[in-house]
Amino acid sequence: MNASLPRPPARLRDRICLLLTVVAALLLLLSSLGWARATRDAVHEEVEAATRVAEQWLQVLAAEAEAEPERFAARLVAVGRLRANELTMYAADGRLLYRSPGPTYKAGREVPQWFAALMTPQFQPRQLNAGERTLVLRPDASRSVLDAWDELLLIAGWAAALLALLWFAARRGIERMLAPLSALEDALAHGAEGRFDTRLPRHGVVELDRLADNYNRLVTQLDRSLLRNARLEEDQAFAHALNARLEEERRQLARELHDELGQSVTAVRAIAGAIVQRSADHPGLHGSAQAILALTGQMQDGVRAILHSLRRNDTPAAVRLTTALQDYCAHWAALYPAITLSPQLDSIDRSLREDFCLAVLRLLQESLTNVARHADADRVVVVLSSDAAGLQLSVRDNGRGFDLERRSERYGLAGMRERVGAWGGTLDIASLPGGGTHVQVRLPWPAPSAAAHPLTAVPQPC
Repeated sequence: MNASLPRPPARLRDRICLLLTVVAALLLLLSSLGWARATRDAVHEEVEAATRVAEQWLQVLAAEAEAEPERFAARLVAVGRLRANELTMYAADGRLLYRSPGPTYKAGREVPQWFAALMTPQFQPRQLNAGERTLVLRPDASRSVLDAWDELLLIAGWAAALLALLWFAARRGIERMLAPLSALEDALAHGAEGRFDTRLPRHGVVELDRLADNYNRLVTQLDRSLLRNARLEEDQAFAHALNARLEEERRQLARELHDELGQSVTAVRAIAGAIVQRSADHPGLHGSAQAILALTGQMQDGVRAILHSLRRNDTPAAVRLTTALQDYCAHWAALYPAITLSPQLDSIDRSLREDFCLAVLRLLQESLTNVARHADADRVVVVLSSDAAGLQLSVRDNGRGFDLERRSERYGLAGMRERVGAWGGTLDIASLPGGGTHVQVRLPWPAPSAAAHPLTAVPQPC
């Protein structure tokens, strides 16, 4: 189970320390190879020099061997071991007569086989004739190689201590050099929490100072964007409240007209009708009563028209949405006669909420307003369609297009995106290849309950 767990990422400080230590270790290894070659040559020279001295001394003794053979053997035994050499004496029949004793220097110690094979030079044994006897002198570099081994162990210990010191010194120095990155990490963590009040100081290092300056500019722009978004939200909240207030005033005014003026006109009309019925014998009064009756009828028609304009609840919301879009298209076309507007609005046969209809109308208004202000177009096509999933609103012009890479979210576009996002829809803005801009809004059908959306606390009529 533990083998499947992901390995924690290594810290940058540890990676740099490891890299420096490995480089230093490689340098020490290369130095040790040079040391090994030089030491092998030194061992060869030392043993070879000792062998020459021993060979010359044996040549002198061999000249006296025929005259005094017993004294010659006694002198060999008295001398003992020759330095860095092993001496053996053989009789004429090949019998071993004498072998020099083993080394007493660092007796009992031997180097590893691999080190001995690496550091031991190749020597040829020397053979001398001493009368009827034969002397064989074999160079022995084991003690010199052992000295080299001890020296290598000492060097390895110092190298290990040096590498450990390098590790800790590099770790400490890199921690100090990377301290600004820790400050940047803390600042980014604050930024992830939505706090952009942290600014990075300069440290006198070109790369770190450039990084600090870029970060400071970034958080400054983000802070300004948050402030603009907050102001935009306040403006939108104020606009919603103002619209709600206006709609409520319209409803209240409609109720007052219906209850006060409508009833008064109805009463005057009833009185005038009674006068007409009873004044047939008085032509002057009868004519005035008929004039009053006709005038009150016109007043009732006017009141009904005003009430219909203020409160259009007698038709389904979908019918009112299509009518409102058509009316606004006609109104906009009259304001901008140089731009040909072609509305293609399908009828919608389902009941819709008041605030949903108002959102669609506001999206069309903002889209056409952007065309008039920025597109420099002479033709606009507005398409309203629907399917089982929802409603689609398309506004396409043949203007100068829209730079998607360098565009800035103005309040109008930001408001459109927030309005579409509030209803769970999508807003696509594309710059057409032949010129022009295509704004396409897709909105799913809203839930019938007014509590399903926070903006429906104050219903908005279409």
